[in-house]
Amino acid sequence: MPARTAVRRPVRAAAAAAVVAAVAGTALAPLSAFAAPAEDGGVLQITMGAPDHDGKLKPGGTPGTFELTVTNRSDKVRAFHPSISGIPTGPSPLQQNDVTFQVEAVGDTPASESAVLQQDSVWRRVLRPTGKTGGFEVPAGGKLTWKVTVGLGASYPTNLGDFELRASTTPESELAKDGGASLTFKRDPAVKVGEFNTWIDGIGACEGSTAPDCRELNMKYVATGEGRFNTALGSRLVLKSPELDSADLQVRAQVDGKWQDAKADSGKFTLPVALKDFGAASGERSTRVQIKLGPKSKLTKVTAFEMATDVFLNEGNTYPFTGIKGGKIDLAPAQGASSPSPSPSTSASPSPSASASASPSASASTTAAGGTTTGTTGSSGSLASTGADSNTGLYSALAAALVAAGGAAVWLGARRRRAASQA
Repeated sequence: MPARTAVRRPVRAAAAAAVVAAVAGTALAPLSAFAAPAEDGGVLQITMGAPDHDGKLKPGGTPGTFELTVTNRSDKVRAFHPSISGIPTGPSPLQQNDVTFQVEAVGDTPASESAVLQQDSVWRRVLRPTGKTGGFEVPAGGKLTWKVTVGLGASYPTNLGDFELRASTTPESELAKDGGASLTFKRDPAVKVGEFNTWIDGIGACEGSTAPDCRELNMKYVATGEGRFNTALGSRLVLKSPELDSADLQVRAQVDGKWQDAKADSGKFTLPVALKDFGAASGERSTRVQIKLGPKSKLTKVTAFEMATDVFLNEGNTYPFTGIKGGKIDLAPAQGASSPSPSPSTSASPSPSASASASPSASASTTAAGGTTTGTTGSSGSLASTGADSNTGLYSALAAALVAAGGAAVWLGARRRRAASQA
């Protein structure tokens, strides 16, 4: 396109808009007047100074102090809503009292306080003006500074190591690119940090039954490294399906050799068992879980349920800190197990063979290790896997009939031609 034409089009469009506006009796502003004003990008920069000691913290010991500063290099006053997250090294989430935290304003910075913002498995604090719920205003070309004192409480879990503080804002758009800051405190004495793993295996039919309305599985747990969880661990099985409300699912766990019902809440089933003082010394733990269609189930066919698990602290910060997702199980009404439908033969014979019917297993199991389960289990085989379906016999019979009819027509035609030649 010539450059001249490219320039003329916006001008013509604007002129046309002006004509339309004049006809309508209104004053039409330029299109640019309606565009959202471009907001300035974040400009604030946070820095965290070196601690006043060697940067090591001992649980229940002397805390460390450092300065946190936010700088505004722009020529406008800027809003500042600081938040600080504590990220420990190790498997256990933190409770509020596992870390001590104090903040004190320095210089012209308004009197300040911290408040708990623990919405998930991460330890969080927000800084705000004393007695207020909002944030701060950083003067144009100025800065605000706080003295922050942090320590590890006596209850800091023994399976956790170093402790990192990350300073940011809510929303993060207040900051310049890479405007946040972090500071790591070493645990004293150092510990060998391990991992906590959970997975599912042993998926199969319920003990003593081959009915497709019930499945059992193992939920397993193991920890490595030094130390243990200070708080008992709870776990939850989560089941999802478009048919969830029609399934009347019942989940129970085997505790000390007895089956106990799980607490149900919209497809989430909290198991009636807790892991206390769990660590590497506990070895591998396994809980047998049973999932069954209840007496009020309205399901009429095989139904797949997506499966996930959550593991959490039983007290305090109960937000799930680990789990697995992606597993699947199949459940179906019990009456489908006693008389599975025979599969038609895949033979090329015009008539289906009655001796070729399939006999699917009702106790197939799928094992998933390493924290993922992707297999399915069910009480009936899939006809699609045999390359045939329930209409195969009908189509074979029709084909045979057509072949027979075609042969008769050929014979009649030949007979008529012989009769005509003899006449």
